[in-house]
Amino acid sequence: MGSWGAIIMGFFGGLFAAMTLYWQWHFAGPILAVPFIVSAVIGLAAVAILRMPGSGVVPSEKAARAIQWSSIAEGIGLFLASNIVINLHRPDLLLPAMALVVGLHFLPIAFAAAFRPFYILGVALILAAVIGSISAPNGGTIAGFTAAACLWIAAILAVFRDQRAKRGA
Repeated sequence: MGSWGAIIMGFFGGLFAAMTLYWQWHFAGPILAVPFIVSAVIGLAAVAILRMPGSGVVPSEKAARAIQWSSIAEGIGLFLASNIVINLHRPDLLLPAMALVVGLHFLPIAFAAAFRPFYILGVALILAAVIGSISAPNGGTIAGFTAAACLWIAAILAVFRDQRAKRGA
């Protein structure tokens, strides 16, 4: 929701993009670091905002608990989803399954924080997962890059939101 969330979403956007480059396009080597340059730029902007005076965006206690429990559930869900698709011998569904879990993880946070943009982000990731699941053979590419783009856009918007909150304080 703020700069800390932007750092996390920016990193996971880079991770989705790098995994897509590796698993779907079979790239290897230093090229896999390129998505993390975008993540680093977002992270540097977020750190600059964090260093500004003021409290910025601070989640309520209810929202903080939802973030904590939803993130724990996301980790468990990613583990389960990846094991299920691998054991079903469907590695083409790995990125869509991951996008689905990440999208679902945003919905309880959106509800607890009463923050509509997280509903939009969650639904966008879920749609990316669904479209990726039914779009063989390029479904993983669609789901992976769409998830990366959604997370990067959300991270950039979170940095601007935190900056506005700090300037308004």
